[in-house]
This record gives sequence, C-alpha cells and structure tokens, in this order.
Amino acid sequence: MEVLRVSSKSSPNAVAGALAGVVREKGEVEVQVIGAGALNQAIKAIAIARGYVAPSGYDLVCVPAFKDIEVNGERRTAIRLIVGPR
Repeated sequence: MEVLRVSSKSSPNAVAGALAGVVREKGEVEVQVIGAGALNQAIKAIAIARGYVAPSGYDLVCVPAFKDIEVNGERRTAIRLIVGPR
C-alpha cells in the first residue's frame, strides 16, 4: 500500500489531489502523520479528496490506527489513516 506522509505545513489541496490519484489507481492509501497540526491537514485533505472522487462513484472513508515508527533514530508514534472507498 502506498504511504503519503503529511506534515503540518502540507497543502491540503495538494495532498487531496495525490490521495485521489492513488485511490483511483490502487484502491486505497495510507496517510501517515505525526502531531496535531499534521493530523489537521490530513483530515482536511481527506474531506477535499472525497469531493474529488465522488463523481467517479467513490465514497471515501478512513480508518485510524497507531503505528510505531523511527524518525532520525528516535521512536515515535504516528497516526495512520487508511483511506479507501466504502
């Protein structure tokens, strides 16, 4: 599954376009975030992407989960959002 990493500085419109493209091509995508600001941008992007893919008959949903990852040698807990059609 393709992973899109979103930061607090990510543009929701750009992420939404990437999200919609991956969902159309592969069926689902994992969005990975660390921190409240990044989660905020990711949720906005998912809401925007729902509008992008709705005319094609997709109703996007997301399933949240935690994931332990390593960033610069440090263990962190990320939130992963699995996004795909209902």
